[in-house]
Amino acid sequence: MTDPRLESLLQSCPDLRLKTDAGDLEHYGRDWTRRWAPAPLAIALPGSVEEVQAVVRWANAHKVAVVPSGGRTGLSGGAVAANGELVLSLERMNKPLGFDAVDRTLVVQAGMPLEAVHNTAKEHGLIYPVDFAARGSCSIGGNIATNAGGIRVIRYGNTREWIAGLKVVAGNGELLELNKGLIKNSSGYDFRQLMIGSEGTLGIVVEATLKLTDPPPSTNVMVLALPSFEVLMQVFSAFRERLQLEAFEFFTDLAVKHVTAHGAQYPFEQIHPYYVVTEYASADEAGEAAALAAFEYCMEQGWVLDGVISTSEAQAQQLWRLREGITESVARYKPYKNDVSVRISAMPAFLAETQALISGAYPHFEVVWFGHIGDGNLHINVLKPDDTSDAEFLGQCEHVTKLLAQVLQRFDGSISAEHGIGLVKKAYLASTRSDAEVALMRGVKRVFDPNGLMNPGKVFDL
Repeated sequence: MTDPRLESLLQSCPDLRLKTDAGDLEHYGRDWTRRWAPAPLAIALPGSVEEVQAVVRWANAHKVAVVPSGGRTGLSGGAVAANGELVLSLERMNKPLGFDAVDRTLVVQAGMPLEAVHNTAKEHGLIYPVDFAARGSCSIGGNIATNAGGIRVIRYGNTREWIAGLKVVAGNGELLELNKGLIKNSSGYDFRQLMIGSEGTLGIVVEATLKLTDPPPSTNVMVLALPSFEVLMQVFSAFRERLQLEAFEFFTDLAVKHVTAHGAQYPFEQIHPYYVVTEYASADEAGEAAALAAFEYCMEQGWVLDGVISTSEAQAQQLWRLREGITESVARYKPYKNDVSVRISAMPAFLAETQALISGAYPHFEVVWFGHIGDGNLHINVLKPDDTSDAEFLGQCEHVTKLLAQVLQRFDGSISAEHGIGLVKKAYLASTRSDAEVALMRGVKRVFDPNGLMNPGKVFDL
């Protein structure tokens, strides 16, 4: 270690773990986008809130930018360190700190993996209901930084609905304790909500007080085969009217092709163009009867061609793998990802226009569609052909994203439903936020991060 700045960092924080090996710099300097070459100064792994504060104060003194890092499972470049930044990884701060049975809250360090949060809540007979496929590797701090949604938003909402309090190290090194677990608190601005979804640009979440809730009633899983894109919302409406839905996800035949090649089991004899996996409450015979009635009604309308209902927990997991395994199954193709949302009521018209745009724009590319259709969130994954260069592929995808952003603007939608803006979607922020809003965002950042060192270049440029 020859950089005098790092030597001074260790002098001010002697117990701090610091990594500078080339392999570590590459590993910690990027997220799942793989689009930017990682080039961080070093990787700091604090073990306490006090060490996080010391690192941030050192960064201000030496004018070194800081990139907060959790599980780095993001898809928008929000955890990329490509310009000599110090990566501040929270992976050592990964423990539960306290459970309150009366308040039904769980205090955790920000580096705790989501799956570990689920398991800890379960030990107390409760659940933390935010969930998605990357649960084993993503961290709760990263979930908070992007207001992560996932597969159960239709039932439980996004991350922000489940955050009762936060501890945040602001851009100047000051520790902020926000809301402190209160249910009601009308005493001024709620900076807790401001931090949720801020992508580490205002400060670093170091602890979170999570709300827990009762486990859902017994559930069952059904996979449906659909004849067309257009009937998705009719099927959703029919099932929502008759059942208590926990999740309602859709995917296409191309998604099935890739995920079954990756090990998932296909439940039907024939291939169909579109699919839905839904999970619903089925605590008694009445619940199962309602599910069967919804299925039969949709069959009669011609909206559903076939279906299968899980008969065991193992089969339910197999059916869910058809949806949850998609991202991993297409990863080798370096997919270009769009993560967009509109109001549920606008989804039919938006789907029709977007499908026409995408099919016309990508005649030679495979496009894998899937998403949380029940909460208006659509994922569009464009797969790079082997005979197309990265630059050519990216250029064509960026052109289409500009057109897609214009469609979203007309529908009052969002260019980022749950992945964040990061670096990938920064150019399209104006399709979602007005000039006045972005100007206010810049002003807020200057207050919390006066030297502009917290995850600079993400979301917008100062």
